[in-house]
Amino acid sequence: MTHEVILAFVFTLFAGLATGIGSLLAFFAKTTNTKFLSIALGFSAGVMIYVSLIDVFPKAQDALVGDLGEEVGYWITVISFFAGMLLIALIDKFIPKSKNPHELKKVEDMKKSEAAIKDPELLKMGVFTALAIGIHNFPEGIATFVSTIQDPGLGLAIAIAVAIHNIPEGIAVSVPIYYATNDKKKAFRLSFLSGLAEPVGAVVAFLVLMPFLNDVLFGVIFAMVAGIMVFISLDELLPAAKKYDETHLSIYGVIGGMAVMALSLLLII
Repeated sequence: MTHEVILAFVFTLFAGLATGIGSLLAFFAKTTNTKFLSIALGFSAGVMIYVSLIDVFPKAQDALVGDLGEEVGYWITVISFFAGMLLIALIDKFIPKSKNPHELKKVEDMKKSEAAIKDPELLKMGVFTALAIGIHNFPEGIATFVSTIQDPGLGLAIAIAVAIHNIPEGIAVSVPIYYATNDKKKAFRLSFLSGLAEPVGAVVAFLVLMPFLNDVLFGVIFAMVAGIMVFISLDELLPAAKKYDETHLSIYGVIGGMAVMALSLLLII
C-alpha cells in the first residue's frame, strides 16, 4: 500500500502543477496553437468520459452491490454519481462568471497596452481566478489520489487528463496578473500555487478518507469521481475545445482520447 500512496501523491502533484506549464506557455509562446489546444482538450475530455463511464462507475457499482446488495448498491451508485456532479456544479455556481476558470485566455491576450499595467481590478481578477482554479482542483486531487490507490494505471490516465486541462487554466491565471503587474514571476507564482490545491486534496484524502476506506466508502467516492469528471468534461473541456476548434478537431480529440483509454484498459486486462 505504501508504494501506491507515494505513486498517488506523485501523480496528483504532476496533474496539479500543470497550471505552471500553462503559465510558462503564456510567457514564451507568441501565439496560442489553437489546433493543438482544441485536440488536447478534446482528448482530455474523451479520456475522462470513457474512463468514468466504462471503468470508474462500474467499479464503484461492483463495490457497492457486493457490500449492500443489488438494489441498494445500484441506487447508491447512481445517487453518488449525480452527487459528484452536484458538488462540482455548486462550486461553479458560487464563482462569479468573470472570475471563473472556464473563461479561458489565449497567449495573445498577454499583449497589453501600457494603460493596463498596474490595474488593481485586473490583479483582483487574476487572484480570484487562481482561487477559483484552486477550488476546482481540490476535488480533482481527491479523484486522482483515490483512483491511483485503487488502480495505478487508472490513476495515471486520470492524472494525464487532468494535467492537460490544467494547462489552459494556468494561462487564465497568468494573463490578468501579468496585465496588472507586468511581473512574470508573480504571475507564474500564483499560477503555480493554484495547482497545489490538487496535492492538498490528496493529503486530505489520505488523512481523512484512508483510515475509513472500506468497500462502501470506496464505492461512493469512486461514483462521485465519475460524476465530477463527466461534469468537468461536458461543462468545461468540451466547450473550451470547441472555442478553439477548427473544423472537427475537438471531436477527433475526444474520439482519440476514448480510443487510447480503451486500448490501455484492454492491455492491462
